[in-house]
Amino acid sequence: MSKFESSVRQIPYSQEAVYKNVSNLTNLDKVRDRVPEDKIQDFVYDEDSVSLNVSPVGTLKLRIIDRQEPKCVKFESEQSPVHFYLWIQILPVTEESSKMKLTIEADIPFMLKPMVEGPLKDGIEKIADALSQIAYV
Repeated sequence: MSKFESSVRQIPYSQEAVYKNVSNLTNLDKVRDRVPEDKIQDFVYDEDSVSLNVSPVGTLKLRIIDRQEPKCVKFESEQSPVHFYLWIQILPVTEESSKMKLTIEADIPFMLKPMVEGPLKDGIEKIADALSQIAYV
């Protein structure tokens, strides 16, 4: 398994507020308008799962498999060219702020690793950026 981690993002909201939002995927309504329609289509989600068609990758479906309130939400790919896990870790900084880091652990075949390593690193940073800009109220 290959592991990729985002840089740590500072979030101007409490750990509890961030956790409450990222542990329930219906809150993706808050970022739906930021989804680039030229790269992502068929963006569908419910409380525990999200499915989207990413150009040129294809359909990705993730499901929450573990919630550790208020510090971590763990996802597993259900449909993807490569099987992977995604963790969103949230730690308190003060009562009104927290920090977040994303981790992906992917089962990448050795021959594909040079091709997907860069896009995965870039993708995890973009997801972290988007999550750090949400109003967690």
